[in-house]
Amino acid sequence: MAIEPDLGLDSTEPKLFSARLKPHRALSHNGFLILIGLVGTASFAAGLAFWLIGAWPVFGFFGLDVLALAFAFKVSFARARASEEISMTCSELRVRRTSARGEVAEWVLNPLWVRLEKIVHHDAGIERLYLVSSGRRLAIANFLGAEEKANFAKALMAALDAARRGPLYPA
Repeated sequence: MAIEPDLGLDSTEPKLFSARLKPHRALSHNGFLILIGLVGTASFAAGLAFWLIGAWPVFGFFGLDVLALAFAFKVSFARARASEEISMTCSELRVRRTSARGEVAEWVLNPLWVRLEKIVHHDAGIERLYLVSSGRRLAIANFLGAEEKANFAKALMAALDAARRGPLYPA
């Protein structure tokens, strides 16, 4: 989970909450190249051993696992471009979701009428988080783990409570 502090709302109201969520990436680009190099080398060596004992058709199949692994990581890296930005002031809760393809969807809710719904599994922890308003549910923080969702939900609930109390003006 990556949380960035400022989303730059055009409002002069103070921000009560601001987060930018991104899927976790287990491997950097350099790590990917090293992994593919190691797997490719091992596959080539194993394929060469089969070639030398006369089972030459097997050699080509050892390259397929490297191609499948490279394709899986390509899909993973593409999905890592997705993000979710959640920002809240006293009068507005904004959720902006960008898909891996770059498609943007945005929802603006009144934080006074929003409640946070948690779907909790007794062993695994929080499985799903929803913002519920006017009978509609909006799933949020889908790519976070259970513990990260719990921390995120706690911070978001504190911000929703602060929004319900209203803005604080200096005395």
